[in-house]
Amino acid sequence: MKGHEAVMGRPHPPGPERSAAWRRRFADEARAERPDLATLCLLIGAEADGTLDEAGMDAAQIELDRLAGQLPFRPGGPRAWATALAEHLGAHCGFRGTAGDYQRLESSLLHEVLRRRRGLPILLSVVWMEVARRAGAHVYGVALPGHFVVGFGRQGASPSTDFDEQVLADPFDGGRVLTGPDAELLVAGATGAPLDPSMLTPADPLDVVLRILNNIRAWAAARPERGDVALWAVDLSLLLPSHPARLRYDRAQLLVQHGDFLTGATELDAYADIVAPVDEPTADRVRQQARAARAMLN
Repeated sequence: MKGHEAVMGRPHPPGPERSAAWRRRFADEARAERPDLATLCLLIGAEADGTLDEAGMDAAQIELDRLAGQLPFRPGGPRAWATALAEHLGAHCGFRGTAGDYQRLESSLLHEVLRRRRGLPILLSVVWMEVARRAGAHVYGVALPGHFVVGFGRQGASPSTDFDEQVLADPFDGGRVLTGPDAELLVAGATGAPLDPSMLTPADPLDVVLRILNNIRAWAAARPERGDVALWAVDLSLLLPSHPARLRYDRAQLLVQHGDFLTGATELDAYADIVAPVDEPTADRVRQQARAARAMLN
């Protein structure tokens, strides 16, 4: 990609004013009638990387357009689309993942994945989906437990003809087309349980965004010195129209860990009020944590 070329060591977040502007835009896009997945992913990147500006985000969108325009033909059925994307993005362009990508924050940032052509399964799947969609394919994300892939065709369709089947591809493996046993092995490896047909349901774009933010939080959780990353990932998650209530508890805990004891305690009390009607013992434990946080001010 010829836009954002800075090599990231430890990315620095944007300043408060720019961050606030990106967050307002993120919230607006998340509440749009048809949220744009690429835009939301790029706004996540802007929250992580203060050097990513409007021009850099435009360059990333242009790169997705360019990759789509390079497909040599319009394939026919789902299998033909999956094969064409694997040859173009995987074999020709070199998009794929490695075990080391799980250790890098930029593996969860779309603009960096486009630059490095490496990333986590879900971000590589976003590249596949955005390129395929621009080229005219019926494509969607499939949130298999522990490993995100892409689907072409109709979910749950019978593979009676090339135009009527559902085909799964694994962008982390260069777009390899998955057989039924391949998908079963991915699920069994992640959960120890068999593949359930419900796991093949197309993922909603906002669920994809929440999963990306959860991955970023997991990355930060393994690095206590990067609590700042965990905090902005929680903040963005809370801007989504639908999110787990427990995120408010997680945010309060992060605030306390950062030394903002008063705000953290206030948010712990607010969370306790939410859960009290259904789980009073948990509410009591959270209120005790709030009192402990306030005691740290003395």
